[in-house]
Amino acid sequence: MNKQVSRSDKRENLRKGVYLLPNLITSGSMFAGFYVIIASTDGNFVRAAWFILLSAILDGLDGKVARLTGTTSKFGVELDSLADVIAFGVAPGVLMYAWALKPFGKLGWLAAFLYVVCGALRLARFNVQVSTVESKRFVGLPIPAAACIVATCVLLFYELGGTGTIKKFSVVLLVFLLAYLMISNIKYLSLKDPDLFKRQPFTMLVGAIIILIVIVAQPEIMLFVIGMLYMVSGPVSYLFKRRRQKQAEKITPAEP
Repeated sequence: MNKQVSRSDKRENLRKGVYLLPNLITSGSMFAGFYVIIASTDGNFVRAAWFILLSAILDGLDGKVARLTGTTSKFGVELDSLADVIAFGVAPGVLMYAWALKPFGKLGWLAAFLYVVCGALRLARFNVQVSTVESKRFVGLPIPAAACIVATCVLLFYELGGTGTIKKFSVVLLVFLLAYLMISNIKYLSLKDPDLFKRQPFTMLVGAIIILIVIVAQPEIMLFVIGMLYMVSGPVSYLFKRRRQKQAEKITPAEP
């Protein structure tokens, strides 16, 4: 009886409608991700990379708009997760395969698939752990960050004078590394931390403005540098934490 009531309540909620604004933004992120696939198959790799970054911006906006306007919903959460699979999983996988992995044959498309499946696993784990993991840290590299690293890698290649496609085994290693980091237990700083939007020291504002100016001056290079720094920040902080734990164990006297 309770299950029937619960199911009827869910149907009734959908009959009342869905919130338009945040779901439109999420759909825009999904559209950008789908266009990445189209552009990649047409060989427009630079345009595809920029649309991944656009999708990441929209993905960051939909949740904030929903919270600010009080329009959060279970439907919106599910739609956002599905959009992320397309925009930050499938789309970057197709982009990397068409741009750099295709010459490697089976290894290339297996690497692209591994990236996609690890991204999907990362999202599934996040959805399960969202209520139990601290909001200041992500467990594993966030899939939007991994997709942005893929996009900035492409942009950097063309900014440095590259043309056409590329055949570098280092790109294959990068894809495998991103796939591993997404499903690892390494913790990353969350940019969704509510404390980031509270009052901050004046020097933080000055620093943010300087960083923004530097990015605008050389966006292709600086976005790649920022993405790589974020990628290595997790393993570096993990190693420092392990080192401190070992030092603490050495200082603590053993029990008799």
